[in-house]
Amino acid sequence: MVKVTVEKQLALPDTLRVSRALSVPHLGPRILFFSGGSALNDISRTLKKYTFNSVHLITPFDSGGSSQVLREAFDMPAIGDLRSRLMALADETVLGQPDVYALFSKRLPKHGENDALAAEVAQMVDGSHPLVKAVSQPMRSLIRNSLAAFSAHVSDDFDYRNASIGNLIIAGGYLSNNRELEPVLFLMSKMVDVQGTVRAIVDRNLDLGVELADGTKVFSQRNISGKEAPPLTQKISRLFVCEGDRELAPADFPLPKRNSNLIEEADVICYPPGSLYSSVIANLLPAGVGQAVAARHVPKIYIPSMGHDPEAQGYSLVEQFEAILAPLMADAPKAKPSAFITHVLCEPDANENDCETLRSRFGIQCITLDAAGTKPDRYDPKAICEMLVSFG
Repeated sequence: MVKVTVEKQLALPDTLRVSRALSVPHLGPRILFFSGGSALNDISRTLKKYTFNSVHLITPFDSGGSSQVLREAFDMPAIGDLRSRLMALADETVLGQPDVYALFSKRLPKHGENDALAAEVAQMVDGSHPLVKAVSQPMRSLIRNSLAAFSAHVSDDFDYRNASIGNLIIAGGYLSNNRELEPVLFLMSKMVDVQGTVRAIVDRNLDLGVELADGTKVFSQRNISGKEAPPLTQKISRLFVCEGDRELAPADFPLPKRNSNLIEEADVICYPPGSLYSSVIANLLPAGVGQAVAARHVPKIYIPSMGHDPEAQGYSLVEQFEAILAPLMADAPKAKPSAFITHVLCEPDANENDCETLRSRFGIQCITLDAAGTKPDRYDPKAICEMLVSFG
């Protein structure tokens, strides 16, 4: 086999590539996202029209909401963002599994009586709940087995309020599969016909921490994101992974080979919208990520979040770019910046000085594209998907 490097010019969107992807999405490009959180979910739902081959590497370090309840109960990684992306990529048509999708998407009331909510879950375990009865065999038995494993391990004082049934099913599968996420994510993907690949960046129950500009350290994702706790008042100087209050080196949680292989096979690599540190950069911290990205010679695109990101208050576009670059270059210090990011999406009113700095200092091309959507501070999913498919 002979490998060659080819440079080409593209029109965005490339109508031929877009039309081809729409007609045969099972042959669509392998677009890989380093992503957590919900900011990419609308884009993921639209992307199913263009490709069934997208790859989503997602942080399991979330410490908020119902995911944290499961983490504390079972000493397991956060699974809420994984479930959310699986649902975004599931086949929601009648050709898929709408009954399974409805069950996995079910969320218990936030303000219900805990005993009544526990009783409802018990009905799902014994198969008498309408949502479970609607699922055909053999998937019904597989789901009940996972819920039974959850029920066997759960304590009497478990807080069921606002619990996602999909999360409980994944937790039960995790507990019954040697405390590994990969088997249950694979099974869940098959159950709802997920049109893509969703994996945790690492299968470890770890936390995030940041060091601020004055040297202060803040631990736990929920204290960083500015959503469940007040926003940080200083800029973040670096992000790290920790176990309790003990900071870990990247070599302590290396990128699994199965995920490295996905990077090596990607046609496009994307750093998508989302909380800059806890949703995007968190996925770049394991040892081996930077080397794997630098070794793959494909378009690598940064799509900054629109609107306000509490984790990046006061950051210029260049500062956001540099924050993403830092862990990648630390892992592959001999590579040039353009080995990690080749293009940055800029809004039409972007600061021209930032775009010029990216071009002159880093050798990065800016793509000026009006991709604003109808939702406040969100991109138009169709515009983003057509841009990414054009690069593929």
